[in-house]
Amino acid sequence: MISTMLVDLDHLFADQIYDPTRCSVGFHPLHEPIAIAVYGIWCFILKLRLVGLGLLIHMSLDSIDCFMTNGVWYV
Repeated sequence: MISTMLVDLDHLFADQIYDPTRCSVGFHPLHEPIAIAVYGIWCFILKLRLVGLGLLIHMSLDSIDCFMTNGVWYV
C-alpha cells in the first residue's frame, strides 16, 4: 500500500510542480474523479484490492488537505 504514493508522480507534469494553494484532487490526471472511481472498482477485484484501497485512502487524505488549506471539500 505504500507504493500507492507513486500516484503523486503526476505532480511532475504540472506547470508549477508544487503549489501550496492548489488542490491535487481534480487537478492532476491520476487524481481526477474518473480515476478515483476506477480505484473504487479495484477494491472489488481480489488482486487489486490493496492497491485500490491504498489509492482511495490517498485520495481521501488529499481531499482533507484541500479542505484544511483552502476550505474546499473536494470529494
